[in-house]
Amino acid sequence: MSQQKVLFVSQEILPYLPSTPLSEYCNRLPRVIQDSGYEVRLFSPKYGNINERRNQLHEVIRLSGLNIIIDDTDHPLVIKVATLQSSRTQVYFIDNDDYFNRHPSSELETVSAAEENDERAIFFVRGVAETVKKLRWDPVIIQCTGWVTSLMPIYLKRVYNDDPAFKKAKVIYTLFDDAATLPQNFNADLIKKLKADGITARYVSSLKNVEPDHKVLNKLAMDFADAIVQGSEGVDPELIEYAKATGKPFLKYPGEPEDAKSAYAEFYATLLNPAK
Repeated sequence: MSQQKVLFVSQEILPYLPSTPLSEYCNRLPRVIQDSGYEVRLFSPKYGNINERRNQLHEVIRLSGLNIIIDDTDHPLVIKVATLQSSRTQVYFIDNDDYFNRHPSSELETVSAAEENDERAIFFVRGVAETVKKLRWDPVIIQCTGWVTSLMPIYLKRVYNDDPAFKKAKVIYTLFDDAATLPQNFNADLIKKLKADGITARYVSSLKNVEPDHKVLNKLAMDFADAIVQGSEGVDPELIEYAKATGKPFLKYPGEPEDAKSAYAEFYATLLNPAK
């Protein structure tokens, strides 16, 4: 019997980026889940300051080449892959010169070109979805971590909802203390850009007449996720209360990934095999 597949969509992953609570979590939790008996793969943006030679990234030609249209502009999708040595899992990187190649700046593009973060997030989540389809690797769980993944739940539920690759997937959104990594609110015309992808205004009423900040984006993600995890202790209490108010399965901060292995395993099992 083949292993059930879990896809991690992450804002940043150690060791490709410096050690932070977020990058460590996105490195450690997949290992814990893999040790629990699942088959695991990871996706992350290919920021310009990720050293491709040192981290042994290489382009996967058969997965690259698709153009993703955002705001009437074509953006070529390039897929690169590496092996996370600590767990021997594959990490796929979403790359594009318009959004993820900002040398010589030492800052992440999300900081140095923050005015593009809305389009960057759209390109990233669509790139992930299109690549998973090409891989023919159908996950049963998709766990999204970091604000750059906040649009993943709505795209999976409203754009890719009929695609066989995602029909059976349970989408988990991870609340994390990462507000400081969003240096500028998303552009107020985000609704227009989502509408161009077929997401009608009634699904994003929370974005009307606001500049989407960290709280707004996290709430939107929770609205369309199947379940919610608190990944760190310092999450805004307002977001915790919102998560509880959704009535969806919610895993309160269970501790560091290695110490919380059984809690995560039980949470996953409950999602995949709900009590009748």
